[in-house]
Amino acid sequence: MTPPVLTLCSKCNKPVKAHIVCKNCGYYKGKEIINVLGKLTKKERKQVEKEMKNTEKEQSDKPMTMDNLSKK
Repeated sequence: MTPPVLTLCSKCNKPVKAHIVCKNCGYYKGKEIINVLGKLTKKERKQVEKEMKNTEKEQSDKPMTMDNLSKK
């Protein structure tokens, strides 16, 4: 057997299997498919939103690579 091919989620940068919705943020190809925050309590929702904002901020601080530029 071969190990599964993992890619990085474009929204939260967590490793996910190719062609599968991210279980962390619920996005697939830049679109929200699953509302993962809907099932959480208010306290958990705030924590997850804070983590997502931090990862988005880290992504915007990084310089663009040639691969990222070609995708835009």
